[in-house]
Amino acid sequence: MNKKTNYSFVGIAFIILVFGIIFIPKIIDRISNDDTVRNDSRSQQVSTNVNDTNAASDLMFLEINGAPKKVPAFSFVDQNRDTITQNDYLGKVYVVEFFFTTCPTICPRMNRNLVEIQNEFEEFDNFGVASFTITPEIDTPEVLKTYADNYGITNPNWHLMTGDEDKIYDLANVGFNIYVGKDDSVAAGFEHSGNFALIDKNGFIRSRKDDFGNPKIFYSGIISEAEKVDDEGMKEEISMLKEDIAKLLRE
Repeated sequence: MNKKTNYSFVGIAFIILVFGIIFIPKIIDRISNDDTVRNDSRSQQVSTNVNDTNAASDLMFLEINGAPKKVPAFSFVDQNRDTITQNDYLGKVYVVEFFFTTCPTICPRMNRNLVEIQNEFEEFDNFGVASFTITPEIDTPEVLKTYADNYGITNPNWHLMTGDEDKIYDLANVGFNIYVGKDDSVAAGFEHSGNFALIDKNGFIRSRKDDFGNPKIFYSGIISEAEKVDDEGMKEEISMLKEDIAKLLRE
């Protein structure tokens, strides 16, 4: 072996040594902080494909006194005059809303968004929606059936329910912490939240984290995915809700 060859090996060894000194500590640091390239690329796009097993569910539980909050017991009649309880939703991922058919403001927007979500997951018989009317004296099963037909509600697991007013209001305000109330100063005399709650297959309320690491709890149901933001600059959360439904369907 001549001197020229020796110089070549020495040069290569020197390059490898420099690379190790400069880059290996950075690689180790990225791995120790769970900041690999693979995780970077995954976090940039959350799939709504329920067959995509690469995206594990990271959704939080809403905890009350240290225990995950579960949907309370209920029993109401739906648009088909069937009695529906919380047990009819076990094994299913579903979205909860409180609305009324004569609502002139946010309810039509909410239910158009829910129909869009329904259509996105139309192939899955373990997805559903629970809609509770806050004007049960008006919204009889027949009225709810007409409303469902007008909005294109076709999912057999989407129940529009009516029943005892006090029980419905208690279910909203205490059971789901979704505000509803009577207020003569607002349109139609009723005030209610435009939020949706997301429930997993075991009946627990689930959501993603907020910027502080706490459960977000609800999803705004008023702004459509196509609108992106409203006049006040609030961002839509329907796309977020779709992603999280898909996560729970994979669990």
